[in-house]
Amino acid sequence: MVCIRPATVDDLYGMQACNLCCLPENYHMKYYFYHILSWPQLPQVAVDHNNKIVGYVLAKMEEDAESPHGHITSLAVLRTHRKLGIASKLMRASMAVMEETFDAEYVSLHVRYTNRAAFTLYSQTLGFEIHDIEKGYYADKEDAYDMRKMFSKGLAKQEAERQKKQKVVRPPAVRDGDDEARKDDDRKKAEAAPDAEKAEDKKEAEAEGKDADGADADAKKKQKRKKGKK
Repeated sequence: MVCIRPATVDDLYGMQACNLCCLPENYHMKYYFYHILSWPQLPQVAVDHNNKIVGYVLAKMEEDAESPHGHITSLAVLRTHRKLGIASKLMRASMAVMEETFDAEYVSLHVRYTNRAAFTLYSQTLGFEIHDIEKGYYADKEDAYDMRKMFSKGLAKQEAERQKKQKVVRPPAVRDGDDEARKDDDRKKAEAAPDAEKAEDKKEAEAEGKDADGADADAKKKQKRKKGKK
């Protein structure tokens, strides 16, 4: 039976031995000390019934970043204990501490471009997504997937930013009742327009009438002049 528990200083040599057996990326002992002294809650180990370390996860917090988040430095499980769900249990234990204790918005990690088993674990089992591809990330110049998994706080922050961008800000001219006032003015103008047109038509008719009266008067004068000449 395998037990998952937080790592202690006494576990560091066993973690390093597991790392050397499983991974090409190896670390000096001071790097393990740095992690467990800085973030003692994050590193986790898997131990068998003999208290032998058969797997571990080394993790840290990026607290100085713009968005506080956790990072998985290293994950390894001995070949004799693979396909038992140990890696996912180690990851979930460490990620839970990141979210609950350190209030992280997300967790990040790097995985080799050719490591399909690890990529499947992260993407399909644990819900990580590709954030970027870092060219020549590893010492042998192999590319790495930069992967991330959002926590509840990070998802809430993203949703708030999305809603903020989608929010339509009304222009100042139509705030505080100005919109209704403008509608009233437009309605009054529309109502007054027919009256103005009628007044114009009346003026034109009067002008035409005057012109007609003037024409009749001129005609009568001409007729009188003709009679006088006769």
